[in-house]
Amino acid sequence: MEAEIASLSLSHWVGRIRQVGGGIIKVSGLSEHAALGDLVSFPQARGESSRGEVLQIDGDLVTILPDGNAEGFQIGDKVILLGANDIAPHETWLGQVIDPYARALDGRPLMRGPHARPLRAPPPSATERRGLGRRLETGLAVFNTLLPIVRGQRIGIFAGSGVGKSTLMGKLALRLQADVVVLAMIGERGREVREFVERVLGPEGMRRAVVVAATSDQSAITRRRCAWAAMAVAEHFRDEGHHVLFIADSITRFADAHREVALAAGEPATMRGYPPSTAHLISALCERAGPGAGAGDITALFNVLVAGSDMEEPVADILRGVLDGHVVLSREIAERGRFPAIDVLRSVSRALPHAASGAENALISKARQRLGTYERNELMIRAGLYAAGSDPEIDAAIEAWPKLDAFFAEDEPDGTAASFARLEACLNPAPATEAETAAP
Repeated sequence: MEAEIASLSLSHWVGRIRQVGGGIIKVSGLSEHAALGDLVSFPQARGESSRGEVLQIDGDLVTILPDGNAEGFQIGDKVILLGANDIAPHETWLGQVIDPYARALDGRPLMRGPHARPLRAPPPSATERRGLGRRLETGLAVFNTLLPIVRGQRIGIFAGSGVGKSTLMGKLALRLQADVVVLAMIGERGREVREFVERVLGPEGMRRAVVVAATSDQSAITRRRCAWAAMAVAEHFRDEGHHVLFIADSITRFADAHREVALAAGEPATMRGYPPSTAHLISALCERAGPGAGAGDITALFNVLVAGSDMEEPVADILRGVLDGHVVLSREIAERGRFPAIDVLRSVSRALPHAASGAENALISKARQRLGTYERNELMIRAGLYAAGSDPEIDAAIEAWPKLDAFFAEDEPDGTAASFARLEACLNPAPATEAETAAP
């Protein structure tokens, strides 16, 4: 209650609309009081939304991007300066679905925390933050072995549409070891927000989760703000000493929203239509995740929608350079029915080799060698051009491949040790018994 009362203001600076066009609004009377990124409201607006964000300050005029279309705005309408663009998370937000402006979307009351946090906070000091932590249980065999996730790691999940990335992220949100889960659903379809909350997470998953959602029909500033608001919530719980799992779905839509805002502000388009500030924007968001300087950490999963599975497109290329690993989902693997459709040879966890013991690293290396041998010779094998016994390496790869392919699709409720035991069984099958050898 004290925080709510403290956030109230008895007076606001008021400006007047002087120009409307091109999706932006220019206002007079606020240039000496507004700062870049401040929020404003339009009390006389007849459009879908009554808020906006300050993009430029030029002499006597302030350029504002409205949160919605500009229909209904008129010259001379009032514009009220609301002030700093921040958010005040609170522990009672667990289990709730909120929008990027910290308004509840599930009909439940939402309490404001005692301390406001900036949406674009700096990351922990590079000299003070700790290194990556211990290996985490994931509940999935492939992540327990060949692609380990450790506390404080930042992983990118790269995939085209319809190959199971949302399902994979839902499983990790439920099973990955963490105290708190914060999900940023950026530009998601409205139907899928409720479906993800009720069917994928369910009551069990929501007990430790905060979902920040901005649907695809909302404005670019709201969709862009979604990622920052969710990260600010994650930082709140990290600073309270918790281990937080942060999931962003997707960074591509975050970059697309920023492109709309930046172009409206006059920034030129360069990298396949993305403005130059895109690289810094994505890197700054990713750097806020990771190990903290205190007791808490943020382990992050960034979903990247790659058009046509092009791993060289700008957003994917930027992320690969700043993350601690990447997981590539393959449409070809999904089409033959194996989920999660992870292309293990194209995926990398930079937590290795330190996240595994010497024996475990040897198994991982052997599995990758078997997969690589099979992939290089797959065309010859499937065409029937390879004669068994010609090459021991190829023979071993042919024997191991179907077992490994099935292993990558398995859940693992019994932990990492059980996963490695099954991986060893795939690579080193037990020798045949005398009865099996003598059988006709």
